Amino acid sequence: MSDAERIASLAQRGAFVELSPTELCFLAFLHLRSQTGRITSFGEQELVDGFEQASRAVDPAAENLRARANHAIRRLREQRMLVRVDGAGVRRAGEFALTRLAAGIAEFFVEEEVLTRESLTVLTRTLLTKLEELRGVAARAAGPHDWKQPIEEPLRITVSDLVRGIERRQRGLDIQQEEFQREVARLLGSDWFGALDRCEKLLEETASTLRELNAILLRDSHELCALLLDLREHATLHHADGAQVVLERLIDQVDRITAWGTARQRAWSEYYEYVHGYLRDVVRLDPSRALTQRLREQLAAHSGRPFALVVAAASPYRQLRPARPVVPPPPVRRPKADREREPEAEPERPDPLAEVETRVREQLERGVRDLSEITARITEGTPEQERFLLAGRIAAVLANLRRPLPEWERPWVRIGSNLAIEQWRLPEHA
Repeated sequence: MSDAERIASLAQRGAFVELSPTELCFLAFLHLRSQTGRITSFGEQELVDGFEQASRAVDPAAENLRARANHAIRRLREQRMLVRVDGAGVRRAGEFALTRLAAGIAEFFVEEEVLTRESLTVLTRTLLTKLEELRGVAARAAGPHDWKQPIEEPLRITVSDLVRGIERRQRGLDIQQEEFQREVARLLGSDWFGALDRCEKLLEETASTLRELNAILLRDSHELCALLLDLREHATLHHADGAQVVLERLIDQVDRITAWGTARQRAWSEYYEYVHGYLRDVVRLDPSRALTQRLREQLAAHSGRPFALVVAAASPYRQLRPARPVVPPPPVRRPKADREREPEAEPERPDPLAEVETRVREQLERGVRDLSEITARITEGTPEQERFLLAGRIAAVLANLRRPLPEWERPWVRIGSNLAIEQWRLPEHA
């Protein structure tokens, strides 16, 4: 089901959440009792007693508490925050437990789980240890039947809970950052110049915490992604489709956690620079707030006594020469010409190799048997810049016509002033 379909289904069910301060305190009371007293469910009388205590905390003069408790319990059951867990029906008083929705709301307002360097280190180290253990089990798996209980279920439950624990503490840290910003604003509003040291201390502590968290996330997220990718390769090899789906979701969660650290570091850096600039340029320059107060008074009295900036009108510069309009140059044109030409037949050029071969054959018929002598006779009278090319063609033609006699050494013979070739001895017949 896509996200749009889920939202549409939620809208069709008409889901809503509406809690009064008394009902919220009532949920917090039940959550704390279940945590400290190891209580899994509450009887009707315990619910009524808990509602009375929550009501006394909110409104000590409240009356008719039992009827209000019954009304609150019914409203919480309609909003799926209380669920009946006994099977006695109407024969006796029921037992009720908090749902995941109610526990989440109570945890948000009661428990202050903030991501710290210690908690993040413990969570990531535990997560890495568990993933390394599962990778070892996956390496020994023989097929998809070996994945369901030992690998897929721990991934779905244990590993997912650890990742959600990091995300939950991230949200707690976001709330704490907002509280820090409110504290800075409150300090500046109450003590102006005297709050400089406290504000700078809050900024430095928060910036240091975020730097440490971001360093841990960047270090451990790489190892987490590597382990998850190894597990996904094993799951693909063994066709464990359920484990692949869980691993894809976990990889997305780890990437989201890393992106959160980078985004919060960047956002806090911008806030850090803004507040330090404000402290430097405004608070330190106006410790008694005299300039700020005068500015506020002038802005408040602007409607009754408007002010404006008056400047002297400056005379324009006098032009000493009359302006002459610039004549644009004539456009560039070229004479029209007939570009179509009739094709001309080019004279046939003789094949240079055929001519060289004819001259070489003539020398061989005359009984010349040395490459140097044949080259010297043919290249005689040839320009210096063409002799090297002609000598190469002569050697190529001779190699095709006659095979040189084998010799231990073939001396180099100079032909003319700037040409030397290797000497070949040729047989009388091919």
